[in-house]
Amino acid sequence: MIDRDRYPVDEWKLVERIYSEDRMGLSETIFTVANGYLGMRGNSSEGRTAHEHGTFINGFHEVWPIRHAEQAYGFAEVGQTIVNVPDAKIMRLYVDDEPLVLDVAELLTFNRELDLRDGVLRRELLWLTPSGKRVRVASSRMVSFVERHLAVMTFEVTVENANATVVVSSQVLNRQDGEDEFGRTAEGGGGGAGFDPRRAERLADRVLQPVEHWQQEDRTVVSYRVTHSHMTLSVVTDHVVETENEVQHRASVGPDIGKNVYQVRARAGVPVKITKVVAYHSSRGVPPRELIDRGQRLLDRVLDAGVDEQYALQREWMDAFWERSDVEIPGQPEVQQAVRWNLFMLAQASARADSSGVPAKGLTGSGYSGHYFWDTEIYVMPFLTYTSPLFARNAMKMRERMLPAARRRARQLNEGGALFPWRTISGEEASAYYAAGTAQYHINADVAYAIAKYVRATGDNDFLARGAIDIVVETARLWTTLGFWRRTNGTSFHIHGVTGPDEYTTVVNDNLFTNVMARFNLRYAAESVRIIADQFPEAYARMIDRVGFDESEIGEWERAAEAMVVPYSRAFNIHPQDAHFLDREVWDLENTPQDKLPLLLHFHPLVIYRFQVLKQADVVLALFLLSDEFSDEMKRADFDYYDPLTTGDSTLSAVVQSIIAAEIGYRDLAMEYFEHSLFVDLDDLHNNASDGVHVASTGGVWSALVYGFGGMRDAGGHLTFDPRLPADWPELRFRVRWQGSRLVVVVRQDALEIEMLSGDDVELSVRGERFTASTSAVLQVPLVGQGPDLPGRPTVAQFAQTRRDDGSLMTASIPTLPDWEADEDQG
Repeated sequence: MIDRDRYPVDEWKLVERIYSEDRMGLSETIFTVANGYLGMRGNSSEGRTAHEHGTFINGFHEVWPIRHAEQAYGFAEVGQTIVNVPDAKIMRLYVDDEPLVLDVAELLTFNRELDLRDGVLRRELLWLTPSGKRVRVASSRMVSFVERHLAVMTFEVTVENANATVVVSSQVLNRQDGEDEFGRTAEGGGGGAGFDPRRAERLADRVLQPVEHWQQEDRTVVSYRVTHSHMTLSVVTDHVVETENEVQHRASVGPDIGKNVYQVRARAGVPVKITKVVAYHSSRGVPPRELIDRGQRLLDRVLDAGVDEQYALQREWMDAFWERSDVEIPGQPEVQQAVRWNLFMLAQASARADSSGVPAKGLTGSGYSGHYFWDTEIYVMPFLTYTSPLFARNAMKMRERMLPAARRRARQLNEGGALFPWRTISGEEASAYYAAGTAQYHINADVAYAIAKYVRATGDNDFLARGAIDIVVETARLWTTLGFWRRTNGTSFHIHGVTGPDEYTTVVNDNLFTNVMARFNLRYAAESVRIIADQFPEAYARMIDRVGFDESEIGEWERAAEAMVVPYSRAFNIHPQDAHFLDREVWDLENTPQDKLPLLLHFHPLVIYRFQVLKQADVVLALFLLSDEFSDEMKRADFDYYDPLTTGDSTLSAVVQSIIAAEIGYRDLAMEYFEHSLFVDLDDLHNNASDGVHVASTGGVWSALVYGFGGMRDAGGHLTFDPRLPADWPELRFRVRWQGSRLVVVVRQDALEIEMLSGDDVELSVRGERFTASTSAVLQVPLVGQGPDLPGRPTVAQFAQTRRDDGSLMTASIPTLPDWEADEDQG
């Protein structure tokens, strides 16, 4: 449970009232400020004790050779790890030579606030020094959403009851040789105490090679080249001092540290305020000298206009963000605070990523090595598409940039088309464990699905014509070579040797999620090519030249899609997760000790792979993403079967379970899963929030609200609503954009209300009845109830199976039923 004495509730702020080193890593993560390009963890300004001193730039990485114990053809060869760049957050304070060290200082008051309305982190404390002087310290930190490369910090000191000598040492520090706890100085991989594959690899050698460093008045410049990736970086800092006290300044700079030291003869009650502006620039190859010039020009422009202008621009940007993105739950202040924090984290992970990807941890920590996964397309993109479509378009540009590498990877695996990497920064596959990495071919369909969702929701067919069509075509081509035809008992199309979203079941045949998503990919490719040919004939001709397209491919895609195998068990009336999933023994989750979770940290993969046990939703995720392809009865039966087998060891799972639980009528269970997702980082429910925010889960929180409780769907490009409002919520209000129109949707217990703020009329459906929303009047639709209301939660005991030759049960709690009969036809 969240300590509300330490973290009180404020609907527009994340507040910390008590300083403590307990759960320090969590505190650093959740108080991060970032903009999608640059991120600064919530470390103290003093830069001393920390779980991880972290400043990160999206895509700025080092490479290293992956050493497999036994090498095989096609294994990933080059690892990629985000680099912890020089730390410019440091502002160290000395009063009469006594350093402010938070863990030993006597703090009379302490207050830290991350203001979600203006995106600024502020801290104020009152320090009683050993000599009895009362020192008030107020500081702030902002990473600009407007100026992508800019961070602004302030540090104000007032000695309230005496004169004193005050020294502030403003630094930019490149920590090397073991000074960071994570992400810099170890080998990565392996097992043993503290083993966790979700953490960043550690690099034994020096990462940042100094290139140029110098000082001019209050300005410090340092620059570097990454040892093996050869990426380049510059950091330029400058300072403005405001005080009526006498100040002396001295500075020094070296390869790994620059200092601007301000010594102040402080009079009682007279403050000194230091404003620090920092410009970070990085590149894949631009010389550091040019990056330095860019940084200098940025800081000159900022200082000439006045730093206050940056705060005003930041507030203006944030006001616009909340106007189009806010989700309101009146009367639920704790939920409201957490929802807004999750949405703010989404903005911080994606807003200025521009053509880079969205790392799994955003820029809040080094977890998952700063890699991009399918998280972006399936969990983050819906929020961006419906609230900030420009950000969504920019994020998908990352996949266009990676397409050449994806083509090479497909050829390496003897396939046609393109195969996107499971985890990457540069575009090359970085997953060393192919069973739960490269084998997740569904990444291709996930990318195509995100493009389809964006294009249908925005009507931006121009995005397809300008290059995204290449992705759609190449991903579809992969399925026609990866899959194969079987012509016994009819004609069917199969995909073997793949892994679905559930990483506790790997390298299987006819994984349901993979097959239905591949079918979607194939159909959408055929649809998209026809759209381009019809609406953009010149772009269509260029596409043919670029990808060597033949019109006969359309028929091949459509035939494969129509014949795609969708596993179904007539005995259980469910969709097996894969062709042989129901052959396995059921893991006894109910009696698995909590200290053995997550399973991946306590059991060898081969042990886990033998059982019916899920790391995360797999079939259930397909029920959500392709909702129109499954009946209500199918959804209920599949959810009832798989929910008790799902460990939730992945933070990607609970949001999906919440959405489907809400749809089929498990209202209490839907809320339980939603609240778990809502607080998974704020309360560190998976015990790894210290490594960074689970960005996919923050996106899933939006989906659970809008798709789950709001009941919104967009299958086939048609907007529909079937709300499932929690019983104790009087109202849910959210904003969406649909094909250029701006809508505010309000769900109440007895009505759905849609106000169109701007744009053309929108055709939509509410519980099967068609309506038109327009700017001329608010659309009001009465609701009778909130759908079915099922008690409790499904259990393993509701299902049974026999697999052993002697007829004995696989788990003692499962009653005997007749043996199931596999059926390859869709149910």
